[in-house]
Amino acid sequence: MCEQNSYSELIKGDIPPWVRRFIKRTGKTINNFEMIKDNETILLSVSGGKDSLALALALSLRRKWLPINYNLKAIMINWIEHPISEEAKSQLYKFFSDLEIDFTIFDEPQYPQSFNGEFNCYLCSRNRRRILFNYAKDNNMKIIALGHHLDDLVETTLINTCFRGNFSTMLPVQEFFNSSLFIIRPMIEVHENVLKRLAKYYDLPVVKPVCPYDETNIRSKLKPIISSLCHIDKLTREHVFKAHNFSDKIIR
Repeated sequence: MCEQNSYSELIKGDIPPWVRRFIKRTGKTINNFEMIKDNETILLSVSGGKDSLALALALSLRRKWLPINYNLKAIMINWIEHPISEEAKSQLYKFFSDLEIDFTIFDEPQYPQSFNGEFNCYLCSRNRRRILFNYAKDNNMKIIALGHHLDDLVETTLINTCFRGNFSTMLPVQEFFNSSLFIIRPMIEVHENVLKRLAKYYDLPVVKPVCPYDETNIRSKLKPIISSLCHIDKLTREHVFKAHNFSDKIIR
């Protein structure tokens, strides 16, 4: 395994070209879909994985290059049934402090009584979203940023197309409650491999909470299929993105 560099080097401005391209790609998507405006507060949903940590890094660093300013606040939902360690919590708090992002961890039950003992990936996601939405509402925030990337979009497209008969996917900007709340996905045009490389070369405090469905869900089975398609045409992911014609979708 290669020796990792410190993410503090990036904060100090020692940013290699490939990391700078990642940040600029994220920024271009933000600008194209008008995701973030001057003086807004953005709530980051943190899982502890490479994707949400990379998003936090990109959004924090790009503030130094912009003529506008925006505030960042991050929360992590720590499932009581599968908690992360105290050491992991400490590392995450330091990471977000270094990025000058206010960060809070909430301990919440993964299996609320309303599920009546039933549980799957959809219910877990819905429970997480409920907590995020309630927090945003209680704190007068209307923008929630999620760490979804281009591979997530392609996987969702295939799931909906092949198993639900519906050509749809996650949106770059998604409106809720008559425009009182928006979900944004700034990394929706970034390849997952870029985020893997970032986590590999820098000491991001990645923590992967236990998930009983992690290796058996549909997404994990689709990854090798998408990889095979990209061997035929390396722009397969970009073609899927383009096919959705997001220019006709919501722009804030």
